Amino acid sequence: MKGPLFYAKILLFGEYGIIKDSKGLAIPFNAYRGALKTSKDLFGKALDSNSNLQKFYTYLSNLKTDLVTFNLEELKKDIENGMYFDSSIPQGYGVGSSGALVASIYDKYASDKITVLENLTRDKLLNLKSVFSLMESFFHGKSSGLDPLNSYLSLPILINSKDNVEPAGIPSQKEGKGAVFLLDSEQIGETEPMVNIFMNKMKNEGFRKMISEEFSTTTDACIEDFLQGNVKSLFGNVKSLSKIVLKNFKPMIPSAFHKVWEKGISTNDYYLKLCGSGGGGYILGFTEDFAKAQKSLKDYKLELVYRF
Repeated sequence: MKGPLFYAKILLFGEYGIIKDSKGLAIPFNAYRGALKTSKDLFGKALDSNSNLQKFYTYLSNLKTDLVTFNLEELKKDIENGMYFDSSIPQGYGVGSSGALVASIYDKYASDKITVLENLTRDKLLNLKSVFSLMESFFHGKSSGLDPLNSYLSLPILINSKDNVEPAGIPSQKEGKGAVFLLDSEQIGETEPMVNIFMNKMKNEGFRKMISEEFSTTTDACIEDFLQGNVKSLFGNVKSLSKIVLKNFKPMIPSAFHKVWEKGISTNDYYLKLCGSGGGGYILGFTEDFAKAQKSLKDYKLELVYRF
């Protein structure tokens, strides 16, 4: 047995802000993917994945919800027969490894599932997001449901607010000098502790004010620029966002990258921002000249995501 492929995702803009109802923009990232497979001979990562699926099965069996039902008998049987999630998506890197797994389980085992081929009304999208939020909470404690939604639909998704999500048309890539890229911190990031730090900071009135007045408005401006293809304005806003994040989200930036982050802002060679919850994994970079950024960051592993 081999199931369909589900891709990684990148949240270009909106990390943490979407928890507090500001905008977000997520795109599929086809360089990494995963699929359900079965093997009689499980070892290593496949064996780990299979035992994780057993725990996930138990979690889904105990879900009290009217939103979705699963063919649990079939799921149980397949897990007993050696099913695992074969994935190249790095875990703890902020690119949606659990999201792709959730999407694949929903796709195969949900009864009356909403399919990608039908007319995706706002209600259907919100229903999917709610279902995925419930399912993915098994992995993170609290999930927006956005990663699995992106992986399942394999479309760019614009989050206007918690109750307003829509597929987004993003400008097609050009052969220009500018780029969005991933910088590998070579550290694993844990989502839950980072979200907890954020939630604690939100108890502070000054931090809340910064989120609503600076962080959210700058994020919204970045999304607007990106979708409209206003590249010049985008880089100005991304620079502002990079400064805001460095100043207010220091615990989410691995300490070895504080100087690298500052260097980008002072030289304008590149601007860095969080990719997902931070704390490790990938850091997202924006540059008007990818060759220059590569030279400036020659000691680090970079991966190209999108060209301007």
